[in-house]
Amino acid sequence: MMEVIKPMDIEKRSFEIITEILGERQLPPENELVIKRVIHTSADFDYVDNLCFSEGAVARALEALRGGCDIVTDTQMARAGINKTILGRLGGQVHCFMSDEDVAKEARERGITRATVSMERAAALDKPCIFAIGNAPTALFSLDAQIKAGKIRPALIIGVPVGFVNVVESKEMIMEAGVPYIVARGRKGGSNVAAAICNALLYQIQR
Repeated sequence: MMEVIKPMDIEKRSFEIITEILGERQLPPENELVIKRVIHTSADFDYVDNLCFSEGAVARALEALRGGCDIVTDTQMARAGINKTILGRLGGQVHCFMSDEDVAKEARERGITRATVSMERAAALDKPCIFAIGNAPTALFSLDAQIKAGKIRPALIIGVPVGFVNVVESKEMIMEAGVPYIVARGRKGGSNVAAAICNALLYQIQR
């Protein structure tokens, strides 16, 4: 029998169901809202075990967002899904360079991916950034190279690309990069997951 719920209460009820299904499973308090938001977005409880957080990652991300940092994504889908109203109130904005014509042109000329060029463009932004990567492992490889070269110091890397080619390797590499991270280990992830993690952080500040 269908459960009758007012539209405004659907999300609240969804989180109640998630909590019920988790039962006695205890989540780290700092990371709990992020994990539950990703489960809410994906209906996939594997993220309870797949999501890995560097020490203090959420606290550092919240501090950066409160300080007006920007968010850089590797897909227009993730950009569309991030709550830009809350971010804007904090002084930040979302960037995605993937569709820029000059990025596509440079990628063709150099024989590399647009994601790689996009991350190089992001390194030129004159403010701290959170990187939300949900599609392209080459974006993570590019970030790692720039971190090692001292060209960039991300406030947080959300490494959740989905797929089969170089996905697992890119995530494991970011976990060794020496910067704050939230990573979905394994092949699962996606732009929706990247956006969900960003929103989980933003909603914590709003509340």
